[in-house]
Amino acid sequence: MRITWRLVLGFLAVSVLALLAALARPSWPLERGTDGGSGTAAQRMWPATVKGAARCTVRATTPREAARLARPGDTVCFDGDLSRQRLVITKGGDREHPITYAGGGDSVHGITIEADDVIVDGFRSIHPAAPGIELTGHRVTVRNNTVIGPRGGDGDGIRFFGDDLTIAHNTVRDTDNSHGRHADCMQTFASDTPPSHRVRIEDNRCLEVDNMCLMAEGPNDGEGDGRGTTSDFTIRGNRCETLRASQALMFEDVQNATITGNVFAAPTHHAIGLAEHSTGARVSGNVLHSGIRYEVGIDASSRPGYRGPEPGGLP
Repeated sequence: MRITWRLVLGFLAVSVLALLAALARPSWPLERGTDGGSGTAAQRMWPATVKGAARCTVRATTPREAARLARPGDTVCFDGDLSRQRLVITKGGDREHPITYAGGGDSVHGITIEADDVIVDGFRSIHPAAPGIELTGHRVTVRNNTVIGPRGGDGDGIRFFGDDLTIAHNTVRDTDNSHGRHADCMQTFASDTPPSHRVRIEDNRCLEVDNMCLMAEGPNDGEGDGRGTTSDFTIRGNRCETLRASQALMFEDVQNATITGNVFAAPTHHAIGLAEHSTGARVSGNVLHSGIRYEVGIDASSRPGYRGPEPGGLP
């Protein structure tokens, strides 16, 4: 085969183009995900989340300074040491532009949220005053946080009150039932606090939890204030290790709970309790420890609208 200058120049041109294309590729690590909207296995790629990757639009040294400076749509990062104080968030954005408070793995001594339209992402709390995270508001997202060993009070890891809440990809470890506590991973109730609606609890890990992974009580469970309803919970993809309670999830006067794809990893008497008119529950696709006697316990008042495995007894 005769090699001509034309062939050599063509080869060099292709090589230069290939080099330029390689240099133009993103330098971040790539993750593979699925398009949740269609339910198909269509693939797409996006930048992996890494510590410190948040694009901070506001930098503050204290929560008070953050409340003064932040505006809807901002991402707030903290330069000060918050490891010995509770992060109290009182400033939110609006429906279309929440304010994000980005921890990047930084330590705080617990979190209290009293605002609407807020995202709290990536903080770590070790032995905070219980509850480790308490949120009261609407359109609040709590994600990628860690609470280890909450102490005092009733010992809970996360408490939540409000509408359109998302609690996702958090880890709560080592809640302690000693001294008469009922130390749940997560809890909500409706006595002197508002009932909750449209709550998504997804892909969290409740590990070495003395009491339940979730205790949800509506306003008409006998201890509530009787005003309003608590309804429309989605509990999906969580891992639950409850060590001392009879069940992992307990619902009292909570309507329309969907409980699917969770792992119940400890030998409780049963996995899910439905009582006090907790109607309309949907249960499917959960994985149970071999020591769990039955998946669902239900009372007569909660039977209407129930769809799922045959209950094994009372809650």
